[in-house]
Amino acid sequence: MATIRVNGVDLGIESFGREEDPLVLLAGGTTMLSWPDALCERVAEGGRRVVRYDLRDSGASTTKDPDNPTYDLRDLADDAADLVAALGAVSAHLGGQGVGGMVAQVAALDHPESFSALTLVSTRPVAPGPVDDDLPDHDQTVMSAVFSSPQPDWNNRRAVAEYAAGSAALLGNDPAQALEIAARIWDRTPKSGPAVHQANQLGMTFSRIDCSPRWRERLGDLRIPSLVVHGRADPFFPVGNGEALAAEIPEAQLLIHEDMGTQIPEWATGDIATTMLSL
Repeated sequence: MATIRVNGVDLGIESFGREEDPLVLLAGGTTMLSWPDALCERVAEGGRRVVRYDLRDSGASTTKDPDNPTYDLRDLADDAADLVAALGAVSAHLGGQGVGGMVAQVAALDHPESFSALTLVSTRPVAPGPVDDDLPDHDQTVMSAVFSSPQPDWNNRRAVAEYAAGSAALLGNDPAQALEIAARIWDRTPKSGPAVHQANQLGMTFSRIDCSPRWRERLGDLRIPSLVVHGRADPFFPVGNGEALAAEIPEAQLLIHEDMGTQIPEWATGDIATTMLSL
């Protein structure tokens, strides 16, 4: 674990593999732990330098006020491009999951010289908020069940981890994996306070930033190898979002895992890593 300063902020990073190998940069969704260790290790074993990082206001990255962010989506896209240069690479294969996938799309569009390939996991081609008519929105039955559960004490590590585990099955995820990740996220949250812990666990900061202008209509301009990974059991961004995203990007590969929810399960890391290495 380390931090690196880019675009006026410190970003928490973790590296796998040899520095001289081609760079694969993985944007957190919102923390870097949305990318499983096993996936990073497998991609590194395939001859890549893997660097996963925390978005602003999460993990080891600069955290100021998650309730009132002073940056926008374009700043986060600039962070990704600047990080490639700061790591000494000419370009990188960029991956993004969830909200990190939105950052990755805009970064690849705005900084084509910085990115040579794109992997988008469990994301969609529009910003938080009302979706386009052809895109399936969050499963409201599942969302109601998740958000009607009593909120944990966000300053209590065990309560936060158990809350994540209790929501996991509803979100198509493995409760044991969700419990472990939530505990690790809690341990890596540098500042105490319920707002910061909640932002790290739920990525709520992203819904508060300015994501305009739209970028969906520009996706046809992408000219780099692209992979879209989605789970058919994802109720937050139902699989139709991934299908639409893959259809918008020229010659994008679409990899659907039937039993995958909002998180990348351990059993899918090998398949996803192999496909990423083929780009």
